[in-house]
Amino acid sequence: MVLYFLPGCTFTKTGCKPNKTTPIEPVYPESTNGTLFPWAQLRLPQSVHPLSYDLTLNPDLDNMIFSGRTVIDMLVLHNTKRIVLHSANLNITKATFKLGDGDASDVTVLEYKPAQQIAVKFTEDLKAGQHCVLTLEYSAKLSHTYDGFYNSSYTDKDGNKRVLAATQFEPLSARKAFPCFDEPAFKATFLVKITRKPNYKTLSNMPKANVTALPNGLLRDEFERTSVNMSTYLVAFIVADFTPISKNVSETLVSVYSVPEKKEHTEYALDTASKLLEFYNNFFEIGYPLKKLDLVAIPDFLAGAMENWGLITFRETSLLVGKQSSSLEKQVVASVIAHELAHQWFGNLVTMSWWNDLWLNEGFATYMQYTSLQTVLPHLDIVNKDVCFSVCPSTMEKDALNSSHAVSTEVNTPEQVEEMFDSVSYEKGASILLMLKASLPGDGQFRKGIIQYLNQFSGLNTDTNDLWNMDCTDLGSLSLSQVDVSTQHQNVSEMMSSWTSQKGFPLVTVSRKGDQVTLTQEHFLLTSDNATHTSSLAPECRQVFTLKTKSETLRLPESVKWLKLNYRNTGFYIVHYGDEGWAALRDALSSNVSVLTHEDRASLIHNIFALSRLGRVSVRHVFNLLDYMTNETETTPVLEALLQLNNLYRLLDKRQEHTLVYILHQFGSLMNNQTWVEEESVSKQELRSALLETACVWCSYNQKCVFCRIPGDLQQVVFNVAAQSDEDWPTLLNMYEHVTYDAEKRKMLRGLASTQDARRIVWILNAGLKGDIIQTQELPLVINTVCNGFAGYLFAWDFIQENWDHLIEKFPVGSFAIQTVIKSVTSQFSTQAHLYQVKGFFSSLKERGAQMRSVQEALETIRLNQRWMDKNLPTLKKWL
Repeated sequence: MVLYFLPGCTFTKTGCKPNKTTPIEPVYPESTNGTLFPWAQLRLPQSVHPLSYDLTLNPDLDNMIFSGRTVIDMLVLHNTKRIVLHSANLNITKATFKLGDGDASDVTVLEYKPAQQIAVKFTEDLKAGQHCVLTLEYSAKLSHTYDGFYNSSYTDKDGNKRVLAATQFEPLSARKAFPCFDEPAFKATFLVKITRKPNYKTLSNMPKANVTALPNGLLRDEFERTSVNMSTYLVAFIVADFTPISKNVSETLVSVYSVPEKKEHTEYALDTASKLLEFYNNFFEIGYPLKKLDLVAIPDFLAGAMENWGLITFRETSLLVGKQSSSLEKQVVASVIAHELAHQWFGNLVTMSWWNDLWLNEGFATYMQYTSLQTVLPHLDIVNKDVCFSVCPSTMEKDALNSSHAVSTEVNTPEQVEEMFDSVSYEKGASILLMLKASLPGDGQFRKGIIQYLNQFSGLNTDTNDLWNMDCTDLGSLSLSQVDVSTQHQNVSEMMSSWTSQKGFPLVTVSRKGDQVTLTQEHFLLTSDNATHTSSLAPECRQVFTLKTKSETLRLPESVKWLKLNYRNTGFYIVHYGDEGWAALRDALSSNVSVLTHEDRASLIHNIFALSRLGRVSVRHVFNLLDYMTNETETTPVLEALLQLNNLYRLLDKRQEHTLVYILHQFGSLMNNQTWVEEESVSKQELRSALLETACVWCSYNQKCVFCRIPGDLQQVVFNVAAQSDEDWPTLLNMYEHVTYDAEKRKMLRGLASTQDARRIVWILNAGLKGDIIQTQELPLVINTVCNGFAGYLFAWDFIQENWDHLIEKFPVGSFAIQTVIKSVTSQFSTQAHLYQVKGFFSSLKERGAQMRSVQEALETIRLNQRWMDKNLPTLKKWL
């Protein structure tokens, strides 16, 4: 037995009771020089707040190192004998401190590496209200991963390797480029100076103020001090030889930068960004506050994009559009630009106080990307991809697990911060905003509320409660929390708190008896059949109502033959209609497909598959509903059905059960009706691409697909088929190595990774890790694609076990890339043997990843797959 004696505790029969007279003394860790470090928490103390930073950076791209000097002007908020801030992998060579108008003096800097913190201790208190300045000089290596101040490279048109340096600081990596208070709530202004060779350019958040020639032949660029207070994760700088195109929009210079060879691919992004900037200026009624807005395509960039204020960085595939690009590719680029520009208000102007409320940034940006594009670029058919249908199904799959998390949830470690960047923060956050908008009276009420939120908290940090509980006394408009959302006068704060503070979503069961319809709600939880909680529902239908209790009853004329809840799928919940209700809906659709909107038809398909996974409906009921699909022609329900059936097919495929007849019977007519001519409608392009890609996956087992002239939206189909041929795979690889247009290059990579040849699978996995022919940023895509095939999924599982330490050197533990890798290699396992393997491997990792939420999701998913397959495989064999 081990006994822990805690000072400040009085032990009684009922346990430890705090002793009010003896405060608990914290146990301080040991710093690198052997003395006690004066802080023992992940979060920084609040006693000192930065006001401004002067940053000088001297990168040496020949030797992949840099030196720097950081001057931090601070205000003391509470008496203290310590200043604690962040630093990671920086060798601090000199430090001075100046209090008020006094002289600067040398100080000793203590470092505690596990928390990435440094500190200066004082013998006497710094007094509240005093100003002080800390100056730190340091050196470091440029990062070889994708965060901090990192090096990148590309090959120019003459075959020469060109190196550059760029930054990626969100969430916790500004500290890897300069010492700082690296938390969102420590906002300050920034003045940046960077030295460079004459043949390079530099970029930062603000316009360039002046250039100074140095005696050593280098140039020093100085940028204007930021005109806004900003969080450290939004600071950015780049040293490269990029080329811009520009235009003035509403007193803002908008520019798009790329490597010189790809300048011709930047026009679409410039035009789109310009239109979106004007839209957001008008929509939010708050002008973009900076003089310039740069959008930069980085050759080596892990995230899709990053919203650095005034200097937004992108993957090349997320920004550049070729002359022959399909409308689908333009849709992807426009969506990313719309998301990042929305962040200039949601995230930059108003910032979450801590990463537990990341959804305030990402949920709003995701919601606004759809809202803006429906107005600005209606020809892209974004209206057919409303928030819930682009994101709800995949997000619900994650959120139905016990290992999911609330939209706003406690975050205590760096790994937990990384894991907040997931579909719950982004897509569920956007979905509950859509649901809220649908519940509010009048089309403009939601917009009024968010404009008020932006005005009230401009330049500040917020948490979720601030959104629901705004003070609107001086604004002359209703606040969100005061809006009457139903006949029951439920306010927004009461309704929405249940959606942000609890994980998961409701299952609403509909039962009818005569003219009475009873609605019962419970927690839709795949790993439990009886968990319940109360959630507020606000579906838009013929009549908006709120379900606050576990069960309520409403009246409906008996002449009404069927009932469909969650009109147009604006609510984030699942509906179960019971055997009779599903039969009535199936009969209605069989008689007239158009009796429901295409969004409602797609939501029925999604709901019944989800209910099958939960065990509430049989597989027979699923396929009974799908009988109507032979008459379906709209994109949204067909894509949903193909998504669900492809997931089912992959599970069967991994057990060597091939079931092609049913799918070809249901969709064969629609597949045969597709043509290979240019198609203007984006929605029809999506439909055609999905149908033919699915057809060729199946026909690759039986016969060869033959193609003629290929429109841009069908290139992926062709590359996938070519990769199955011994003759064509090397040709495709050669094309991949030489093509310059990045969206096309990525399609080729997906094709190459879809091969079923074992030797080529092993080669492409190793090439993605090595990073010379295939960029390491693409490794998660390679692994995901390899896992979709029967030949590759076990190779991929072995690969990540053998190379885990290399993977977490490239991608932080808990990051979205690691989440993607784990889900890819485990989500199609459905046996007890694989469950033991996955559990054993991740348990052995300990601090190298064992505690990740994505590991718990993987184990839960394997158990669910096993349960579902064991129960339904005999029926599937018979039915299919």
